[in-house]
Amino acid sequence: MVATLKDVAELAGVSVKTVSNVVNGYEFVREDNRRKVEAALEQTGYRPNIGARNLRRGRTGFLGLVVPDLGIPYFGELAGLVITAAQTNGWNVLIEQTQGQRERELESIATLGPHMVDGAIVSPEALVADDLATLPDGFPVVLLGEQTAGFALDRVAIDNVAAARAATRHLIDLGRTRIAFIGDNPRRATAALRLQGYREELKAARLTAPDDRVAGAESFHRHDGMLAMRALLDGPADDRPDAVFCCNDLLAVGALHEAVRSGLRVPEDIAIIGFDGSDESRYSLPPLSTIAPDKTAIAAGAVRLISERGSRLDGAGFEVVEPPFVLQARQSTTGAQES
Repeated sequence: MVATLKDVAELAGVSVKTVSNVVNGYEFVREDNRRKVEAALEQTGYRPNIGARNLRRGRTGFLGLVVPDLGIPYFGELAGLVITAAQTNGWNVLIEQTQGQRERELESIATLGPHMVDGAIVSPEALVADDLATLPDGFPVVLLGEQTAGFALDRVAIDNVAAARAATRHLIDLGRTRIAFIGDNPRRATAALRLQGYREELKAARLTAPDDRVAGAESFHRHDGMLAMRALLDGPADDRPDAVFCCNDLLAVGALHEAVRSGLRVPEDIAIIGFDGSDESRYSLPPLSTIAPDKTAIAAGAVRLISERGSRLDGAGFEVVEPPFVLQARQSTTGAQES
């Protein structure tokens, strides 16, 4: 039999209103009554009806999260952190996966409207600012990614250009001069920003970035990294790259696999660095150096913005949160034992 507020009140010897106040976290309850109610809640196993509570408060109790590809560890890890951050605010999370396709991004945002969720966190690959013109007034949306700079919405994004420059500078500081790039894709704005940072840092170091050292990637998975590295190594031995900066860790894992399969030593013959700070980067052989965005700060910042935007009535003051990143140097570039 499912316990009710009345059952708890009778066991605790208090009113139903007092039980409701304790369950809903109201402060002004006598401490002796609070203890009696908490003991009765434990004894009866009472569980509040979250759906009914949210309905009374005008909330759905859900947030939407729209990401390109949960098969990419960065987005899978980020989704878990968003769920954790949302739960501390009383929300569950509904997740949509778009594969970076504009039509699916639009469809996901339309599906996760105010009738289903209290707000949406969206990591777009193909949307443009005009696509969001039809969002319902007052519906909180937070965008993830620096490529959304032209959108008049709250946004959480690391500085991709600066991060790419840091990765490239790391390779230069190790004495590498023939540095390649894997992950060029005109449909991915994030890739363009990282390519920009790579080129800027090479130019600052007076090193060249010929087109044949910039390899494309149809998607950002291991197989694409393997194919890109194969293409980069298909040339005169004395002109092969001595280092590669990959747009994400999965590309770097694929590139590492192909380099080793081709008989190269990593990092002695070729150094490899990725991007995302995924768990996978720690367990490759050798462990991958990587640029690690603070994913916890990204998730917490996005949920905070949703919460604050939902409580604002004027709709003004869009906020941009720029979480930090760190360069994690490991054996794939330094050859040293990971600390």
